[in-house]
Amino acid sequence: MEKRENGNRVVILGGGVAGSLVAKSLQFDAHVTLIDPKEYFEIPWANLRAMVEPTFAERTLINHRDYLTNGDIVTSSVVNVTETEVLTADGCQIAYDYLVIATGHADPVPKTRSERLDQYKAENQKIKSANSILIVGGGPTGVELAGEIAVDFPEKKITLVHKGSRLLEFIGAKAADKTLNWLESRNVEVKLEQSVDLNSVTDGYYQTSHGETIDADCHFLCIGKPLASGWLRETVLKNDMDSQGRIKVDELLRVKGRSNIFAIGDITDIPEIKQGFLAQKHAEVVVKNLKVIMEGGRECRLVTYKPLSSVLAIVSLGRKDAVAQFPFLTISGRIPGFIKSGDLFVGKTRKQMGLTS
Repeated sequence: MEKRENGNRVVILGGGVAGSLVAKSLQFDAHVTLIDPKEYFEIPWANLRAMVEPTFAERTLINHRDYLTNGDIVTSSVVNVTETEVLTADGCQIAYDYLVIATGHADPVPKTRSERLDQYKAENQKIKSANSILIVGGGPTGVELAGEIAVDFPEKKITLVHKGSRLLEFIGAKAADKTLNWLESRNVEVKLEQSVDLNSVTDGYYQTSHGETIDADCHFLCIGKPLASGWLRETVLKNDMDSQGRIKVDELLRVKGRSNIFAIGDITDIPEIKQGFLAQKHAEVVVKNLKVIMEGGRECRLVTYKPLSSVLAIVSLGRKDAVAQFPFLTISGRIPGFIKSGDLFVGKTRKQMGLTS
């Protein structure tokens, strides 16, 4: 399929779940440049499975060039944005007609796919060689990691410490209770309303804020990551962010007050839980709107983004179970597990990116 020569230069910052989908979808409609510090796209909701089964990552780590066959890829971080161009850490100046910011959360990962695969192998060896494991954080990452390890390595002693009064505070109490029951049925010890000082570990002994001692051969820190937006405070967009570092967007997902700069994914101030499938919906809206704008279409043809009015979430519990919260129903067990936990939507996501499942 040949590229349409319309002269529009679309620059996308960030090659995560949202930015990569925009790049893939617009590559034959404009001159697309994707700027990302790493050479690959990673399916984020599947990375915990790769820690217990490293070969799983062969399908979840996708080189940008595999799906972006008709665009430019710049492997670098961005240090500045002006009204007309982007400046990268290695000195590249890249002009844009339209800019899409999708830098998400700061997550220091290796530059190359092979290095990331090696990292998963090392994490897997860390799990295999440990008799006892401490997981700090009881959000979706900590819960799903505990579930993966408990199912694949039932002989391991797992302790999960969470500072909140219940697990999975972003969803309802009923879902949290079902999750706690499932974990405890798999011999995972859960300690709520406590924290761990990881800087005062002595010979494998960890101290909690309640003065308890936890014996563990290793630990995994599963807490929220900061937004990758601090650098924007030194750019022309410094006044377009809220106090939490999120970019303020309008209903078209344009940065408020700007006609040619969009922001999508976790970095936006949209009042909803930050989830991968919602970031993909942001990407779809921006792709539609950019196509209309670049074709010279009328404003009335632009589509608006409507945030979810209620929480929708599925949290995997190992390979066959899950807990799911839908608008009027909370269920756990094999039915929600059938929806997500087997393949973790990897085949669906690869197909969406134009690849074989």
